[in-house]
This record gives sequence, structure tokens and C-alpha cells, in this order.
Amino acid sequence: MTFSEENYLKTIYHLTIISDSEISTNAIAEKMETKASSVTDMLKKLAEKDLVNYKKYQGVSLTEKGKLSAKMIVRKHRLWEVFLVEKLDFSWDEVHDIAEQLEHIKSEKLINKLDDFLGNPTEDPHGDPIPDVNGRIIKIEKQLLSELHENQIGICVGVKDTSSEFLKYLDKQGIALGSKIEIIAKESFDLSVKIKVDTNDLTISNKIASNLFVKLN
Repeated sequence: MTFSEENYLKTIYHLTIISDSEISTNAIAEKMETKASSVTDMLKKLAEKDLVNYKKYQGVSLTEKGKLSAKMIVRKHRLWEVFLVEKLDFSWDEVHDIAEQLEHIKSEKLINKLDDFLGNPTEDPHGDPIPDVNGRIIKIEKQLLSELHENQIGICVGVKDTSSEFLKYLDKQGIALGSKIEIIAKESFDLSVKIKVDTNDLTISNKIASNLFVKLN
């Protein structure tokens, strides 16, 4: 596959995770910031390679072959993110763009050795699951911080928004994976939340709380 084909497969895979229905060409075009006509041309190519099921005006879905291929791209991306953070001391807001380049490396032997070298991690630095060599994913029971009630305590296990701006904001507030977060109070007017992060008290907006995944402690 070309880099472009891999990027399309990965995009369709991510859209499939948040939607039970077939994915529209417009949704793909919006996500990839391109024209719908360009998406249609690419979907035809991917269909010829048995990577997607595509019928004009009916959306697209991944074939089993396409789903496994997409998972392998995601696997490479997230393993490289772990490597960059754990071994090269990059911060979690720096690694996405670099991993976007490294994910296109073709060598399966290299990726499998990288996986073993890192201790076969199941999550990337943002808390997203890493598919194993067979495409299996260990799912974590998690919910958004905004869904918790007063006096409930959760451990931060991931972020919904992986943008550099959001991750830098979390760093400033001392919020990271593994942080213990207790709901002190919820404001009914604007849904802002007063929380205790480890030993520090602070107030965050509903938007922030709606982008933090926690596991109940």
C-alpha cells in the first residue's frame, strides 16, 4: 500500500470505532481535509484490493483484510509513540506527528522487535489501546470524567482529545495518566467541575472533563 492508502484505511478505521453505520465519503473527506471526489477515487482503489466494501452513495466499511491492515498501522503508530515517550523522553504532546511518519515503515520484524523491546505494552502514552500482532485489542473499562458524580474517584486512563494544546494544558494542571481525580463539586450553571488531582484542588470546565477518560477507583 502507498502512504496515502494507509492513511485512508486508518481514517476509516477510526471513524468506524465511533459509528456503527457505514462511513460516508463526506465524513472521510472532512476528516482528511480533502475533496469528496478524491475520496471516491481512493475508495475504488481500496475496494479493488479487497480492503473496503464500497458502493456509490451507500458509504464504505472495512473488509476483514482491511480491518486487520488498519489495526497494524495503528499498532505501529502507537508503539512508536510509546518508544518516543519512554525511551527518548519526548512529552506526550510531541509524539503524534512523528509517529505519523514512522507508522509507514513496512518491516514487520522491526515492529515486532520494537514491541518486545518495550515489554509488549497494551496502551500508548494517551491511554489508547495497542493492537497486538494478531490485531487483538485489550479494552479498558473507562468513562468520561464529566459522567462522574460528586465524591466519586477515578484514575486517569486516557484522553479523548489528543491535540498538543489539550495535552499541554493537562501538563500545566498536573493531570497525567495515572493521576487520581476526585470529584469535589459540580456546578449546575455551566457544568464546571471542582476536582482534587492527587493533592491539588482546581476547577475545570465541562469541556475539559468531557475529554478525560477515567477508570473508577
